[in-house]
Amino acid sequence: MHKKSLALAVLLAGACLTTVTVVTAANATSAPAAAVHALPPGYQLVTLPNANVPNFQRRTLYCPGAKKVLGGGAEARGNGAILVGSFPTDDGRGWIALGRQIGYNDVGISVFAICAD
Repeated sequence: MHKKSLALAVLLAGACLTTVTVVTAANATSAPAAAVHALPPGYQLVTLPNANVPNFQRRTLYCPGAKKVLGGGAEARGNGAILVGSFPTDDGRGWIALGRQIGYNDVGISVFAICAD
């Protein structure tokens, strides 16, 4: 990397670092109360408990009613289990997860979704 490129990269990295604001329990009183405690209307954490499914089979969790998914995640459980994918459904109403387990034909998959109106 050239010196000019390196200097620019360092400058940009520094600019990014100086614009980050972190709200912690220690400084939460200085932030507006609504910003610290506000949740989206209709916020709900939805879970699809662990179940064994064949390797690479998708497990899909949908938000209740007309709620949309804001985010989500998944866990692959088992000896040698690997989470292969974790992503929202195409319609934005749920979360999909799939995995595999080395040396076995099935894997335990749990799915989690953060939903709101």
